[in-house]
Amino acid sequence: MNLKQLEAFVRVSERRSFSKAAKELFLTQPTVSAHISSLEKELDARLFVRNTKEVDLSEEGRKLYDYARQMVDLERKIEDVFHGGNKQEQQCITIAASTIPAQYLLPRILTKFNEKYPNEQFKISETDSAQVVEKVLNRTIDVGFTGTVLEKRHCAYIPFYKDELILITPNHEKYRRFKAEDVVATWIVNEPLIMREEGSGTRKEAEKQLRKSGIDVSSLNIVASIENQETIKRSVENGMGISIISRLAAQKEIEQGTLLGFDLPSGDRVRNINIVYNKGIRLSGVTERFIRTVREVYGE
Repeated sequence: MNLKQLEAFVRVSERRSFSKAAKELFLTQPTVSAHISSLEKELDARLFVRNTKEVDLSEEGRKLYDYARQMVDLERKIEDVFHGGNKQEQQCITIAASTIPAQYLLPRILTKFNEKYPNEQFKISETDSAQVVEKVLNRTIDVGFTGTVLEKRHCAYIPFYKDELILITPNHEKYRRFKAEDVVATWIVNEPLIMREEGSGTRKEAEKQLRKSGIDVSSLNIVASIENQETIKRSVENGMGISIISRLAAQKEIEQGTLLGFDLPSGDRVRNINIVYNKGIRLSGVTERFIRTVREVYGE
């Protein structure tokens, strides 16, 4: 047996729910179930009595609980002894975020976290989703935020915000006519298109949604790939082309009338903004508190 199995057992015992335990441990429910199954097999014991609504400890489970609780508590005490004197490590959380969460979601999260834990510090870098995932894999950050899911070993994703991608155009007569006629935006294939850079979660999701609507991405007239979304918006305003970006990023300009916003041809325009972390290492206490705060702020 190992400590991860025992910690999963303790959480399920106390929450009387595999799903609640999984959320608190930042694991998937199948992973928690696998930990419990392995523990039961190793001990040759049935630890829980399951019903449709919740789980209860069996007689053998109650015997194990006190020992397991002591071992989990002892592990925490050991961590406190060896890390408690290192203020920088204890109080600083390193974060990498792609453009949309960095600019439009993180400020609210950081403000809330700072109110709850005023002694904690942040070190934040903004990059594209692919680089965020690489930093998570390389363990150079504690937690990341991405606008897409890149399937990598050891990466676990927690969706916490529903974002919508939209097509933006300059506020010109042609596009105002499209808007008035409520024309489905399949005309995108005939327009010069400005895209986000390779590695961007927005670009990956935009291409995925265009393919769903039957549009051949290779046939698009892509005139530029630009990293900075403010540059993209100004370029669209000036008539260089059209683009696909987050509604969060374009909302102000649409309300001011400098840009027009259109739904994408695909009916599935929503994407998840995700927390990503390395499930191969134990999360620090400050990282766990930070993830809980994200869920509190955005109602996960």
